Amino acid sequence: MVTKRETPDQTSRSRLLLLDGHSMAFRAFFALPADKFGTSTGQSTNAVYGFTSMLVKLLRDEEPTHVAVAWDLSGPTFRHEEYSEYKGGRSETPPEFPSQVPLTQDLMRLVGVANLSSPGYEADDVIATLARWGEDAGMEVLIASGDRDAFQLVTDSCTVLYPGKSLSDLRRMDPAAVEDKYGVPPERYRDLAALVGEKADNLPGVPGVGPKTAAKWIGKYGSLEELVARADELTGKAGQSFRDHLDDVLRNYRLNRLETGMELGVALEELELGRADRPGIDALFDNLEFASNLRERLYSVVRTDGGAATPAAPAEEFSVDLTVAGTGELADWLVRHASADGITEEAPAGVAVEGTRGRVDALAVSVPGGASVFVDPTVLDERDSEALAAFLADAERPKAVHEYKGALLALDGHGWTLGGVVSDTALAAYLVQPGQRRFDLADLCLKYLGRELEEGTSGDQLTLDLDSEKDGGPSGHQQLLAVRAAATRDLAAVLAAELDKRGGSHLLREVELPLVGVLARMERAGIAADRPYLEDLQGEFASAARGAVERAHEIVGREFNLGSPKQLQQVLFEDLGLPRTKKIKTGYTTDADALAWLAAQTDNELLAVLLHHRDQTKLRTTVEGLIKTIADDGRIHTTFNQTVAATGRLSSTEPNLQNIPVRTEVGRRIRRAFVVGEGFEELLTADYSQIELRIMAHLSQEQALIDAFNSGYDFHAQMAAQVFGVAVEDVDGEARSRIKAMSYGLAYGLSAYGLSQQLGIAPDEAKKLMEDYFAEFGGVRDYLNSVVEDARRAGYTETMLGRRRYLPDLTSDNRQRREMAERMALNAPIQGSAADIIKVAMLQVDAALAEGGFASRVLLQVHDELVVEVAPGEREAVEKLVRHEMSSAYDLRVPLGVSVGSGQSWHDAAH
Repeated sequence: MVTKRETPDQTSRSRLLLLDGHSMAFRAFFALPADKFGTSTGQSTNAVYGFTSMLVKLLRDEEPTHVAVAWDLSGPTFRHEEYSEYKGGRSETPPEFPSQVPLTQDLMRLVGVANLSSPGYEADDVIATLARWGEDAGMEVLIASGDRDAFQLVTDSCTVLYPGKSLSDLRRMDPAAVEDKYGVPPERYRDLAALVGEKADNLPGVPGVGPKTAAKWIGKYGSLEELVARADELTGKAGQSFRDHLDDVLRNYRLNRLETGMELGVALEELELGRADRPGIDALFDNLEFASNLRERLYSVVRTDGGAATPAAPAEEFSVDLTVAGTGELADWLVRHASADGITEEAPAGVAVEGTRGRVDALAVSVPGGASVFVDPTVLDERDSEALAAFLADAERPKAVHEYKGALLALDGHGWTLGGVVSDTALAAYLVQPGQRRFDLADLCLKYLGRELEEGTSGDQLTLDLDSEKDGGPSGHQQLLAVRAAATRDLAAVLAAELDKRGGSHLLREVELPLVGVLARMERAGIAADRPYLEDLQGEFASAARGAVERAHEIVGREFNLGSPKQLQQVLFEDLGLPRTKKIKTGYTTDADALAWLAAQTDNELLAVLLHHRDQTKLRTTVEGLIKTIADDGRIHTTFNQTVAATGRLSSTEPNLQNIPVRTEVGRRIRRAFVVGEGFEELLTADYSQIELRIMAHLSQEQALIDAFNSGYDFHAQMAAQVFGVAVEDVDGEARSRIKAMSYGLAYGLSAYGLSQQLGIAPDEAKKLMEDYFAEFGGVRDYLNSVVEDARRAGYTETMLGRRRYLPDLTSDNRQRREMAERMALNAPIQGSAADIIKVAMLQVDAALAEGGFASRVLLQVHDELVVEVAPGEREAVEKLVRHEMSSAYDLRVPLGVSVGSGQSWHDAAH
């Protein structure tokens, strides 16, 4: 590991850090898995992420005053002109790598680091020239490179930081380290390299002469020049081999020389580390969907102007005049500081709640002006509790909170509610940037307020004096919670302005915030589960998995681990000699798709057994997970997430109830485990019929599509009849299936190739099917074309309710990223509008049930379906209510069809 050197500080000597761009980027690329680092549009980011991590470490540990990154260019160099095979034979560059180079260069520019290159030369030459400039100016020079040619530049004032075993491991190669490693001083490393060659550059060395022999010769004769002059003195096979390959050695020596006298069009003083463009970095990191911790680490080592995406609030607005409320003190504090006159929608009170579902451990309130209070619920007397409950519930005193639903569920355990919430800063940030992955309060403070929300910081940050409790003052924990409340308060105002600019304020006020209360009630209610039935299913799936293992061993004739990719590769490709699948780092893939492909190519029974084993194992794991989440009340309480899916759809976790298939027999068997609870009569399910296609008909205004919905015939059969030119009654199952796949595929941005894969037909046939479809429904084609072009001009797509999704990759030079963004632009308005409509339906159903005094309640939302637990005697009225509210959620050009079913279990209620 590189550590900070023991040298005079940078005030007494300037320090020049030079980075070999491609060398570091390739190292980062292969150190981090490409499939684990990428954006939702398909852009790989592992090289950018790893490069940035290495840069952060170098800037932190080395504290350079001047920095530059040298990059190779794609054209030939003077070395290729002399030796056409130079660098020949290198493996093909991974396709995920090239697009990351310009992104990394953009980041360097934003950080304030110079990117340099020169036609006809390599990055090594640029580095060599800059290193000499630095030494001539009396600077200490550091070179971060994985190219051993850089060792010839090492001097007492120039050190190479050479990669070790891990991404963060850099070995400090000074003159002593080079000589210890190779047996020659740095100024003779070029001589040694000429003798032993360099495989990476396709420069063959002298056969039979390794580094030790080469170092011994150079040590004896002093230099390669002298060695050549006295070549006849070399004895044995090695000596003869040297004489036989002398031309190669001399060529290597010429090509190894690094150019130190280049014209680079830049002065040394221009390489001083500049100020970082913080808004630009924020935008790039958002586009790359990087987690916040890398951003924080980068900002800790670069200079910025304190700028942010939105101007930061003055430092004094973060001051926390904190009162720790003792017994009998909170009510008076609320009277003095939290009146309705001092709290407005534009300047709400910030509320921070610490606790879990059903329990508040502590909370803090921070009002405009900075007055803040820390509340420990265990010390409150009756008057304080009543005052706090009244304040929290008061809709006339606006409040901002981070993660509203969590606060509601925690407060509920004390009988408190939270009214007057005008902003959930997590939801607001999600509406501003729906493609972002995380919405932590600390991340948002850093991005939008330009301050770090952490303990022990100072300067242009939120500060906490964690030693104050020693003097009898508030503890660090108490201050931190109060600061979180203050940060939430100020962040709400900044995000409100951002939402206004993006036209999303009404979505926050009218849809997302009201929905929080509905979701909280659904989570509290949960859904009853039949534990004995699930345990029987678990045993059945486990038994089937064991049976598959035994059968697989019988087929192969020996035991092996069916869950080990390495052992599977041995069995499938070595023992059985089956066709090779996609090449991966560890051999050939044995994932489910690969096994299915092999099964289609061969008739080997083992493949069907392996797929069956995986299915049964996955099902057993799913059922085990469900059993573990059954609470003491016999019900499963999933968690609904509003800020995960960029399209606006809800998701669920712990457990995920949206991944239980409904169209497979096994999925239906699992749904049978979800049953009506005690005190209720039955479950009712209601879902939208073909909502995506109805939205497409509405948005495209294609009359033929609208007529198909209004025809009274089966929609997909009617569509197929029009495309294939036959009567509806003559449409067979295959034709209907093809048009159904086409219709839904278009709604989800499916390409002709994707359609061919889905239908199992040739791409040309799928293309012809798509052309025939568009010939009949030209309005759909025109709409889809206009969606992409409109999004390209505006930079975003928009749902019918105004939910925007920003897609900067629509103008990317990278074809893969651009096409992925185009597919998103196609399906985002349709999927997003469907998500918006079901949310509006949930709000209307919930409100109507409450207004009607019904005991029935909504339990689940799964995609386009609502699950309602019906109280005794309310079945008919509830069905009528649900149908009406769901069908009237939005006025489309075609009816919003609603299908309803009921029964004792989720499965029985299917329709």
